[in-house]
Amino acid sequence: MARLAQTAGLTDVQQEILTTVRDFVDKEIIPVATELEHRDEYPQQIVDGLKELGLFGLMIPEEYGGLGESLLTYALCVEEIARGWMSVSGIINTHFIVAYMLKQHGTQEQKDHFLPRMAAGDIRGAFSMSEPGLGSDVSAITSKAVKDGDSYVLSGQKMWLTNGGTSSLVAVLVRSDEGHPEGTAPHRSMTTFLVEKEPGFGEVRPGLTIPGKIDKMGYKGVDTTELVMDDLRIPADRVLGGVTGRGFYQMMDGVEVGRVNVAARGCGVAQRAFELGVRYAQQRHTFGKPIAQHQAIQFKLAEMATKVEAAHAMMVNAARKKDSGERNDLEAGMAKYLASEYCKEVVEDAFRIHGGYGFSKEYEIERLYREAPMLLIGEGTAEIQKMIIGRRLLEEYRFQG
Repeated sequence: MARLAQTAGLTDVQQEILTTVRDFVDKEIIPVATELEHRDEYPQQIVDGLKELGLFGLMIPEEYGGLGESLLTYALCVEEIARGWMSVSGIINTHFIVAYMLKQHGTQEQKDHFLPRMAAGDIRGAFSMSEPGLGSDVSAITSKAVKDGDSYVLSGQKMWLTNGGTSSLVAVLVRSDEGHPEGTAPHRSMTTFLVEKEPGFGEVRPGLTIPGKIDKMGYKGVDTTELVMDDLRIPADRVLGGVTGRGFYQMMDGVEVGRVNVAARGCGVAQRAFELGVRYAQQRHTFGKPIAQHQAIQFKLAEMATKVEAAHAMMVNAARKKDSGERNDLEAGMAKYLASEYCKEVVEDAFRIHGGYGFSKEYEIERLYREAPMLLIGEGTAEIQKMIIGRRLLEEYRFQG
């Protein structure tokens, strides 16, 4: 297990951070994850521990009170956390994306106002693009913002909001036609608003309602909600970056790094599934010997370990490409696609190794089997990733004839 998914070239600081996170996962997350997941209980004690470790500010610059670490460091931490319980990595991911968008696109006033408290974990972030009838077609957004004096009035319904109840800051993408004449391309008439709210459910500020948690097959513990805006008034200085019409690009930039995060989650879950499978294979006996000694099981373990290693390598490559300042949508799309697909396959193989016991809620693999499918759709489905990959490949390999 220790020999899989190693990352070459890490600094002493990165190694120290990862060792600290790994110890926290082994001691504070893995022993309680399955019980909390079965109760669909928010892991408050775990989140408080991550706050003390400074993980909510891992990528926020030091000038705002964060650790100023790289995307690679963050992704490797997410990999460790998802190995313990994927839901916890989801709690951090949405916060991280909003902090990243603020760092990259926010006005100086917005950075000064939000980032120090986000680094401390006192403000928890969430972001919202999807809508009930939207799916992957972001250009079909119908929620809207109308200029009214020095404010905007927002109306509409959003869907699949991770951290919807527990967050206190939501980056919301809506259509804003102000300054964008009829016929403007849909992606040029979208704006991201920074919406502050009280944590909780029901009406969390005038004009804004979080109805309640959506009951899910897996990915429990973390709250996934709707968001309903009914004449929600937002000051103009809460437009991300201070200028309307840039929301689509801001969100896509955030989602791009989010895809590296989802790839890291897939790697972490797959690693845990391999750990469970290889351990059970050495404990379970059939026909007078451990099943690990049967060639069929050894083949499965070999395939599982190879997939874990390959997914990890692609995730690391995508993170390093982004850290270098280069465009990484091709690498991020490939990493997200491969890691989520391999995660599903590795989890299923570990489930098969467990035989009938894998179907029992007493065994951890049952939880992983329900969690893995979320990664197939989070931050863009496999089909969306293939479209991104295909278009970028045609750009890179354009035939000159």
